[in-house]
Amino acid sequence: MAVVEQLLCSENDGTISFGNHVLEEKAKLEDFNHGGDIYKVKTFKAMTKLEKNGMFLYESVPGTSVNHFQETEKGLEFFVQGDDEAQIIVGLEDNTEYEVFINDESVGIMNTGVSGKLNVSVDFTDVNRVHIKIVK
Repeated sequence: MAVVEQLLCSENDGTISFGNHVLEEKAKLEDFNHGGDIYKVKTFKAMTKLEKNGMFLYESVPGTSVNHFQETEKGLEFFVQGDDEAQIIVGLEDNTEYEVFINDESVGIMNTGVSGKLNVSVDFTDVNRVHIKIVK
């Protein structure tokens, strides 16, 4: 999978793709309508951030490229690529337990706490992309 050249785009399967971890300078796209929601993305090699309807949804440090990002009432699922390692933070429901899968392998159960945020570390050293699934 390649980086997202348009910064944020709708896919034919109803998902979105966003971010570009190879950009040297910051880029952003605001007021992107998808499925009745408004998205905003900021991205470059040091950081990628996605907001939905003005609320935090995704952030990575350093920047990442995300493909086929899908939200359901049970959680999130997406493919991500980047350089070396990345810290990914996603916004979910407050005080809720989620099981996190990286490349279809469970890495455990995590609780979001009052902030609704969940942290995942991803290592790209030996792989081109990583599949992340977070299930309530």
